[in-house]
Amino acid sequence: MLEFETIAAAAEGTTTAGTTTAETPNAAQQPPGAAQALVSFFPLILIFVLMYVIMIRPQKKKEKALKEKISKMKVGDKVVTIGGIMGKISKIKDDFVILESGNIGTQDEKSFIKMEKSSIRDVQSKIEG
Repeated sequence: MLEFETIAAAAEGTTTAGTTTAETPNAAQQPPGAAQALVSFFPLILIFVLMYVIMIRPQKKKEKALKEKISKMKVGDKVVTIGGIMGKISKIKDDFVILESGNIGTQDEKSFIKMEKSSIRDVQSKIEG
């Protein structure tokens, strides 16, 4: 029976005294569990950062510039709405603008459209001079 125990102990890597003779290879070289998880999520985190820099940040800059243009609108400026209507601002009231979009029949008959400021896509300021 003693032979059987020593053969089994040798296969397990222990001696009959209970001490290990062979440790797992590269045990000291493996990073801890938290660091290993961070390393495995690094590519995913990098993708999100790149998407923010490439897509989201420029879009926010454009929105900020458009809001600034809309806040500086004045009577006489030409605008284009998100629906594609082009016109000249004739009045500005709080969150609304009244656009003069064209003539109906004669020069005296003009068409006016009341629009929200948020429906304006582009503002072309009147050139003074």
